[in-house]
Amino acid sequence: MMNRQPLRLAVSEAAKILAEAGVDSPRVDAEYLAAHVLGVERGRLPLIPLVDPSVIDQLHKLVRVRASRIPLQHILGWAPMGTISVEVGPGVFVPRPETELLMEWGLKSLAGVSSPVVVDLCTGTGALALSIAAARPDAVVHAVEIDPQALSWTRRNADARVAAGDTPIRLHSGDATDPSLLSDLDGLVDLVVCNPPYVPEGTPVQPEVGVHDPHHAVFSGADGLDVIRHVVRAAARWLKPGGSVGIEHDDTHGESVPALLAARRVLTEVTGHADLAGRPRFATARKVG
Repeated sequence: MMNRQPLRLAVSEAAKILAEAGVDSPRVDAEYLAAHVLGVERGRLPLIPLVDPSVIDQLHKLVRVRASRIPLQHILGWAPMGTISVEVGPGVFVPRPETELLMEWGLKSLAGVSSPVVVDLCTGTGALALSIAAARPDAVVHAVEIDPQALSWTRRNADARVAAGDTPIRLHSGDATDPSLLSDLDGLVDLVVCNPPYVPEGTPVQPEVGVHDPHHAVFSGADGLDVIRHVVRAAARWLKPGGSVGIEHDDTHGESVPALLAARRVLTEVTGHADLAGRPRFATARKVG
């Protein structure tokens, strides 16, 4: 019989290689890769003490790929968002765990609203729109994306969620900076969410972002606010009285994005929200009603 080896040691070795390569979360990534090779959920790894040498070989191959700074989600083929996961790969922005905070806030803002109308701008993979649709089958969710390559990922994910039994979302090829975008929804929307491009041009970023995320999905002008300015304007137009808007932003925007929201007289209750590391991450407001 082949010499089976402790999985724990293999994962520790993988984490060490990833740490030396500069990967941000080496242990977590090593565990995800091991779970991927074994075809189990990451939480089940402690139940698998010994593995065959072929598993170790496969893990080492994937670890070398990850050490070259290919995004973990490209290797796995998916990224989580709330209760769902979406397919990801080259040509679309990889959803981040911190965006779940915006999604959770959005769902709370819809509590008590029946058959809400939701707009998700700069939808990318569709993660925000689809996770809201999964949690609220009664919602009409509009998702807007400008990039044709990203839009093909959105379509694929939207089709997968319909196959899983979710209410279909309404997909729009459109530009968040177009002043007439979805003008038929003016004054009818209960929630606008947006994870736009927001990194100031020239900011140093990790290779996973700089090389593998589409440039236009990450960077947005000298101050990072080029798209956000338009999103604020659009939200003020779309929201019905009492409706809410939430916009993710750069950690340098803790004052500027709330200020943009507060500058619209129709918006009130402007609030900044931090991520789990305590950094400013998204801002919210409500339409006067």
